[in-house]
Amino acid sequence: MSAATAVLLAVPVLIGALTQRTTGLGFGLVGGPLMVAAAGPHIGVSLSNALSMVLCGTVLARTWRDTHWRSVLMLALPAIAAIPLGAFVAAVSPTGPLLVLIGSMVIVAVAATVLAGRQRLLRGAPGAVIAGAISGFMSVTAGVGGPMVSVYALSEQWARRVLIPTAQAYLLVVNFGSLVAKGIPEVSWLGWVCCGAALVIGAIAGEWLDERIAAKTGRRLIIGVALIGGASAVVRGVVTML
Repeated sequence: MSAATAVLLAVPVLIGALTQRTTGLGFGLVGGPLMVAAAGPHIGVSLSNALSMVLCGTVLARTWRDTHWRSVLMLALPAIAAIPLGAFVAAVSPTGPLLVLIGSMVIVAVAATVLAGRQRLLRGAPGAVIAGAISGFMSVTAGVGGPMVSVYALSEQWARRVLIPTAQAYLLVVNFGSLVAKGIPEVSWLGWVCCGAALVIGAIAGEWLDERIAAKTGRRLIIGVALIGGASAVVRGVVTML
């Protein structure tokens, strides 16, 4: 890895860390595609998993008191169970159409949740199982597992202070599993230093911002992050099919 690439990687890491610390989600959605563009798909995705795991652990250590551990368990178990199915589907299905389908599912799910208002489409244990299974499936097929956590959080009307630590605990499990499956990425020491520094700065900036935005704004950010994830999957799918 060249020095220029190592420095370039710091930009998406910083933006992704800031987004995730502020909204509870978004490191992979915002930073992942740029990391892949800078370092290639294999290193980029694995690096995103590794850094996301570190970020989730760091944020969780500071916010764990508001974690909804029962929801973490209900989301994580079906996610883990769905990963093998997702891996099989990803292996036998064309990438482009699969990404378009998954991205569309996210957008429809978020739109339905927002439009439904207080209907809470994915509430309780059944909602967590559905959201977790789809999230695990999407994590391994498209690398966008976070949006369904947003959908579930919106359905349950969680405050941002609950979503942030709960999402970190869930994503910590998912990213750990992904990293174990793929191994630690081969990144130069300069790359690790740049990414580590960007991760810390982004997390600190996100914590500062988190304390200064209103609950309504936080909800809009959560919705925005979920929609960005779905839209990015659709765009990636369309580009792949061209």
